[in-house]
Amino acid sequence: MSLVRAKKHLGQHFLTDKNIAAKIVDSLRPANRYSQVLEVGPGMGILSDFLLQKPDYQTYLIDIDTESYLFLQKKYPQLAERLINADFLEMDFSSVFTGPFAIIGNFPYNISSQILFKVLDSRQQVVEVVGMFQKEVAERCTAKAGSKDYGILSVFLQAYYKVEYLFTVKAGVFNPPPKVLSAVIRLTRNEVEQLPCDEKLFWQVVKAGFNQRRKTLRNALSALINKEAMANEAMLDLRAERLTVNDFVLLTNKITETR
Repeated sequence: MSLVRAKKHLGQHFLTDKNIAAKIVDSLRPANRYSQVLEVGPGMGILSDFLLQKPDYQTYLIDIDTESYLFLQKKYPQLAERLINADFLEMDFSSVFTGPFAIIGNFPYNISSQILFKVLDSRQQVVEVVGMFQKEVAERCTAKAGSKDYGILSVFLQAYYKVEYLFTVKAGVFNPPPKVLSAVIRLTRNEVEQLPCDEKLFWQVVKAGFNQRRKTLRNALSALINKEAMANEAMLDLRAERLTVNDFVLLTNKITETR
């Protein structure tokens, strides 16, 4: 079979190191929580080779690249309808998966944030994610309150998932090599079905706070709060990066109570 060309417009950097591929796949922790795994952007199947050896779950592959799809059709004829030629960001998970499932991949760096927000939108079904991201994005996902990397993505992911930075990956193990370092992280869905606050308002508060992160929350959230009723609220004198997930939940409830 002829090899697949890495396409710049799709952000493709194919992993070539089998040891790292095996390590990524071994980072999945099914533990009877799911029986299906979706690999995003399999390329030529370096992760897929290891995924398909696992008896604990059934593997699905999705790739927007038709060249990859045709290559993988020949390589894995046994997959049949479990090999999907489509855009992951447009995928309707409920049409393929009836229960909880995991997502894994060497994700295209140009759509990293979109992938993670897609996961958040389907957080009731996506119980685990193991993925390769640009190191900078991985550090944002795992950042704690008070650090410069802490932001919207950190808060939203950590509200619903345990987020772990697993290991760093150098550029030389990819073809073509990216100009940045990479890292593998794992998201494990926590026990929170729903946050103990108005979730829609919670999302608004977090986004508004970080969209003007140099301002105090009193100024950044001026359109959302009752200024008179919350005149003495100490949390509003802080910047968004100082608040933990629990702090944002408390603040959301206080805003709700004073409206």
